[in-house]
Amino acid sequence: MAETMKGALLLGPEQVEVRELPIPRPGPGEVVLRVDAATTCGTDVKVFRRGGHPRMLKVPTLFGHEMAGTVAMTGSGVTILTEGDRVVVGNSAPCLECSYCKVGRENLCQDLHYLNGAFAEYILVPARFVERNTHRVPDGMAMERAALTEPLACVLHGLDACEMDRYARSGPVEAVVFGGGPIGLLFIGALAVGGHRPILADPNPPRLEAGRAMGAVGTVLIGREAGQAEKVRAATSGGAGAWVAVDATGAPQVWVEAVSSVRPGGLVNFFGGCAQGTSIELDTHLVHYSELTLKGVYHHRPETIRRALDMLADPAFPADVLISARRPIEQTEEALRSMIRRETLKVVISGTEGG
Repeated sequence: MAETMKGALLLGPEQVEVRELPIPRPGPGEVVLRVDAATTCGTDVKVFRRGGHPRMLKVPTLFGHEMAGTVAMTGSGVTILTEGDRVVVGNSAPCLECSYCKVGRENLCQDLHYLNGAFAEYILVPARFVERNTHRVPDGMAMERAALTEPLACVLHGLDACEMDRYARSGPVEAVVFGGGPIGLLFIGALAVGGHRPILADPNPPRLEAGRAMGAVGTVLIGREAGQAEKVRAATSGGAGAWVAVDATGAPQVWVEAVSSVRPGGLVNFFGGCAQGTSIELDTHLVHYSELTLKGVYHHRPETIRRALDMLADPAFPADVLISARRPIEQTEEALRSMIRRETLKVVISGTEGG
């Protein structure tokens, strides 16, 4: 194995530099993963634009967190993995000991560790991740598809919060998803696979088309200005509003629209993260007298990582709709800028020939 690797370093806001770096060597309990496929996402765009992330990373650093790869080296004491194993590594690992972990809320773990650095040829996987959130890729599954496990796991965690079983007592659930980016499209796909009736609302016609390919039963071309909830409600059965609305934009105005798009007794999932310090005006009369449920939802759990990988293993799940392009590590910055320009949904970054 060579001594150095290529890696995309984030140096500050919109500052990326590809460098030759030493290939990490594993310590006890650790493995080194050859990154066969790493996919870009909206969080990567935020990190790129802001020059870091308050929880996950501080510059200068390697970044990227949706990954699938092949075990290249194992440290002493590693028995559950061997060189050559194809795996997905979740980008967080909980302690499993705090009060949140004990009640199944590992995403809120008081000592949640994060893993970044997938936009590189190799990545060191710490022992906690090896033990608690590394999963074998099924035989025959493309690695770029496996790399979508992390965002789909977030979506499945989000759907768990939507209480779909309760709403499904009267039949397939009509659910509106605001935002046709990768996360919104994965919500559409997962809802459709679950037998529900997803509707996608977005101001970008090509993304509405992608939503239909993912299984949307309806689409709504909305504007970026306020007052779009009426259009969305009109697209629901009888104009009554959806049982469930999901924000997958992280735009505060869309949070407001989502609240106004559900019917009495409905649930609003604030999945898209807004910038720190953001606030919105809330119609308290509507929330109270319509008995609306409003939920903030964040991240994923090891259990949803496993479920997401199983879902992606089914060729019928249309995840390939999300893959817009493939680029070498040297083009990481351009890949992120193409997402900002809304030219791509997800770009596969790879520096090896293992994918």
